[in-house]
Amino acid sequence: MSINREKLRVVIGAGGYNNNPTWIQTQEEELNLLEKSTWERKFEKNTLSAILAEHVWEHLTYEEGIKAAEICYEYLQPSGYIRCAVPDGFFQDETYQNIVKVGGPGPKDHPAASHKIVYNYKTLITMFETAGFEVTLLEYCDEDGTFHFNEWDGKDGIIFRSKQYDPRNHGEKVLFPSIIVDAVKRSF
Repeated sequence: MSINREKLRVVIGAGGYNNNPTWIQTQEEELNLLEKSTWERKFEKNTLSAILAEHVWEHLTYEEGIKAAEICYEYLQPSGYIRCAVPDGFFQDETYQNIVKVGGPGPKDHPAASHKIVYNYKTLITMFETAGFEVTLLEYCDEDGTFHFNEWDGKDGIIFRSKQYDPRNHGEKVLFPSIIVDAVKRSF
């Protein structure tokens, strides 16, 4: 049965966070990015206004990331968007890179143990563009490790691991950045 609401906004892999309490919170078991049948049971195509995925896409291979983006594209309304955050492969900090690396830093129960890719802004943009999205960078590090921040509004989806919301990043130096993008479905 499909949910039918005027403004449908969904958090993928909500985990223990509830930064967006008015959004529909989902876990992998009920809404799997790669299993279209879980989407069909919950939503109608072209009905979602927004999808938020904070540190989810790195648990997919690059090819799976494209497939997941294509499925999301089907369920978003024209001009709907995915606000996506992933660890930043261009952040020049050895400790951070050890934590976010493919396979994670250690035990199998560590959250990063199932990381399959570490994106940089170029690979993340290309992945979403391949699925048909127009992409806007909100936060990212460039090839030199310089952090870039473009103003964005938390009303459109709060990402905790960001310059704005993560207390680790409130000093002079960003300590735990994410690449954050808005990937918007074209409204042909």
